[in-house]
Amino acid sequence: MKKLLVTTIATGLLLVGCNSTKTSDKLASQSPIVTSIDLSKVINDKAPVTINPGRFTQETVTYRLPRVVQGTYSVSDFGKYVDDFKAFDYKGNELPTVKVDTNTWTIANATQLDYITYNTNDTFDQEVTGGIGGEAPFSPAGTNIEPTNYVLNLHGFIGYFDSLKDSQYSLDVTAPVDFKRTSALQETGKTVSKDGKLATSSYFAPRYFDITDNPMFYGDLDVEEFQVGDIKIVLSVYSPNKVHSAESIKAVMQKMMQAQKTYLGDINSTPRYDIYLYLSEGKPESPKGFGALEHHTSTVVVLGEDMPFEALAESMIDVVSHEFFHIVTPLSVHSEDVHYFDYNQPTFSKHLWMYEGVTEYFATLFQVDQDLVDSEEFYGDILGKIQTAANLNDSMSFTEMSENVLDEPYAPQYYNVYMKGALIGMCIDIILREESNGNRGILSLMKELSNKYGKNKPFEDDKLIEEITAMTYPSVGEFLNTHVVGGTPIDYSVYFKKVGLSLDTGKVKTNYIQNDGTLIFAPDRATMTIPFSEAVKDNSFWNDNGVLPGDVLKSVDGKELTLATAQQILTAMYMWQPGTDINVVLDRKGEEIVIKTKLTQSYTTGTKLVEDANATEAQKAIRQAWLKG
Repeated sequence: MKKLLVTTIATGLLLVGCNSTKTSDKLASQSPIVTSIDLSKVINDKAPVTINPGRFTQETVTYRLPRVVQGTYSVSDFGKYVDDFKAFDYKGNELPTVKVDTNTWTIANATQLDYITYNTNDTFDQEVTGGIGGEAPFSPAGTNIEPTNYVLNLHGFIGYFDSLKDSQYSLDVTAPVDFKRTSALQETGKTVSKDGKLATSSYFAPRYFDITDNPMFYGDLDVEEFQVGDIKIVLSVYSPNKVHSAESIKAVMQKMMQAQKTYLGDINSTPRYDIYLYLSEGKPESPKGFGALEHHTSTVVVLGEDMPFEALAESMIDVVSHEFFHIVTPLSVHSEDVHYFDYNQPTFSKHLWMYEGVTEYFATLFQVDQDLVDSEEFYGDILGKIQTAANLNDSMSFTEMSENVLDEPYAPQYYNVYMKGALIGMCIDIILREESNGNRGILSLMKELSNKYGKNKPFEDDKLIEEITAMTYPSVGEFLNTHVVGGTPIDYSVYFKKVGLSLDTGKVKTNYIQNDGTLIFAPDRATMTIPFSEAVKDNSFWNDNGVLPGDVLKSVDGKELTLATAQQILTAMYMWQPGTDINVVLDRKGEEIVIKTKLTQSYTTGTKLVEDANATEAQKAIRQAWLKG
């Protein structure tokens, strides 16, 4: 999972907002569980679902929708979105059911159970109220039901029987015949109604995990395909106002993913990879959780439709590269907690530093390795992660946080997996380069782990660090035990010195809501306004345009700033690019100030990572191996 940076006004901080099941009871039948979703009968944003499990031998069975889904580290409670849950016997009579909790139903007289039905609400339009009875799922893990678009994260529609988690599933999805449809799930057939208006696509899933791991898009889609080596990439885009096209995004994705494939080398890949991009138009009922969720052979991305193309391209590179690298970990290298995932009461691995952190590090490093960015930009990205991580709990055990990620006080620290987690990966990479005279790095380590385990064999969580140490060097184990298991903060200058880098102060590029990682606003909770802070004096763009501390943001590009719109507007400002025309209205003690101009690059005074002119040849050689593999 990768969440895109957004601004959370309530705290005034910038936050990030990046498998099989154990066999239980014996199956009553080896036949697939027959399921269907009928998009032609949607009423009030609710789609009818039918589940036919075959015959049961036990008197009572339990059916669940997922409480938590893989790749997310928060509670989603998809059962909240289910209405009119009913069970029927073979004579068409309704059977008694009991709703045990938010996500769970029990059915008595189960030997007579023929099928169950219910309606599923979507999650996108519940985000404005925080969901039904609590927080809504992260948008890329959510669902959408509207006349022109259906985001079918199937874990939001189809549940599982406790006793049949390892059963095969068949799925029929019925929709208007003119709908475009893309699916990472294997399609087995397609039929058209007698009147030619509806088409039913049939799919097959070997087990429930494959239901949750293969999203679908239906509706008014823009679809492009291209090859990256032996992988077919299918890019499906939904842009409600046709602002962006799959064709324009295709070139960006093709260049990036070709570089990723080259960087990964002989790591096992998939014959097909789907990218589903939903562009939110910014309405109250539109999704707000920008970012992406990984699957074995696909990723679902949610971003803003009003983003300039350059900003959209940058965000797509950021989030899709992260998700694609998940084919290494946890998809190829993972613990028993991941392999035997419990959707109701999950346990979590201690190694989010690897699953999310190393993945994020790869997504950053490959760009300089493959000449997509220069070393100066790469250094800036690394330094940005250090600065952001410094605002989080730097002395918390990373393994302890990972294992307890749903609970306080660990849950608010989750974002650090993308910051300090990536930096942990960087430090291990540099240690390996130094110890091996540049011949080994963290990518080669992950390849070794992937060859040893692979997607069908989990490792033992408590033994991973011991195994990595045995596969590498004592210094790697010492680092992991000190800074990952233990809570000792990392002195990054030690590792920069190994590759001939040092920290310096000078003029650095910045964005339009921060100075070198620090917000330039001082949100006023009493007045519910967002004035600029004293820091605006050190932001060259705003300073050059005469903005003063205390000036209140009133509107941006015609959108009034309110509590409801603040997150969307400040996120858009964060993504601004030089050359963009802007129209900002400020309130200066009752006087209206208008700034209507073209953005220029903004600068501030800050810390930067530079190559040491006095670096030794050995340090330079390790740096070259680190940056270029």
